[in-house]
Amino acid sequence: MSTTEPPSVTACYAHAVLSAAAEGTGWSGPWALPTDRLEFGEMRALWDGVLGARDAGPHTGLLVGDRIRPEGLHILGHLVLTCASLADAALAAERYHPLVSQAGTVTLQRRSDVSRICYRPTVDPAGMHPQQVEAIVSSMVRAARWIAGDDWAPLAVSFAHSRAGTAEPYARVLGCRVTFDAPDTAITVANEDLDRRRPLYDPALNALHRAYADRLLEQLSPAATTAERVRQWLEHAALADADPEGPARELNLSVRSLRRALHAEGTSWRALLDAARHGRARLLLETTALPLDRIAPLVGLSGGAALVRAFTRWEGMPPGAYRSRHRHRHRSPDSGPAGRG
Repeated sequence: MSTTEPPSVTACYAHAVLSAAAEGTGWSGPWALPTDRLEFGEMRALWDGVLGARDAGPHTGLLVGDRIRPEGLHILGHLVLTCASLADAALAAERYHPLVSQAGTVTLQRRSDVSRICYRPTVDPAGMHPQQVEAIVSSMVRAARWIAGDDWAPLAVSFAHSRAGTAEPYARVLGCRVTFDAPDTAITVANEDLDRRRPLYDPALNALHRAYADRLLEQLSPAATTAERVRQWLEHAALADADPEGPARELNLSVRSLRRALHAEGTSWRALLDAARHGRARLLLETTALPLDRIAPLVGLSGGAALVRAFTRWEGMPPGAYRSRHRHRHRSPDSGPAGRG
């Protein structure tokens, strides 16, 4: 995003907030919203109206987020509905959240047993109602339930701000332990839940949604973030030799400045490199017959065993099973059983 342009929010989300607020309180403000995007200051004013309504309470933001429907998140909502797992949905949110709102970032932090989906405002936190943050977090939990089922719940949720109102609505809506005054705002998810594959999903429709989202993202951010420019560099890099000096040189930054810029955007060189290896491995498994010990160095890993460990962490299944599933899914109806023709 250009540093000279104020952050903006999609009008779809603004309409969804108004609709969810009206559903809960009957309030309807005199808003003439644009059809495309509105500046964050206008979105803040809209929230001023929602929270100033007679029937609004300390949990209004939490309840508004829980009522958000897929269309309220623009293309990201439809993309989430076609994701193969919660991990895929979290990565989609990480990349495409600016299409919903440029006022914050979403990042997935993988750990050994549990992972955290973090939300960080890119505007001055004092300029954002805590209830706006609560609406975003509860909408993310609701979106996860579109994939995992209505009875799914994260392990924990933390908010960086203080609690307002009683604890019960948080436990009821989010379904887990909720803490406040935490170092950051995050949703903690078991990796078993994160990586569980949906039995039915449509990869072709998912690819169409991603292509459209990429076009919108390019239009929205002609001056790409540092993280996006590093992702673009990694798409064409030899991952076996990739190090932060390469993109730093291209961006005319020192490695230290590059790392600092990525940290400010809620990510890191290691996370971006890991995501690039994941994407390259999937592409090679789907489009080539190369054995694992040939694929491993192409994605910057030491050998076939390292690829199996990494790919199982990424996809929840070993690379051989992923390749077999992909080929079975995309085999033409008239190709016959395996081994024939």
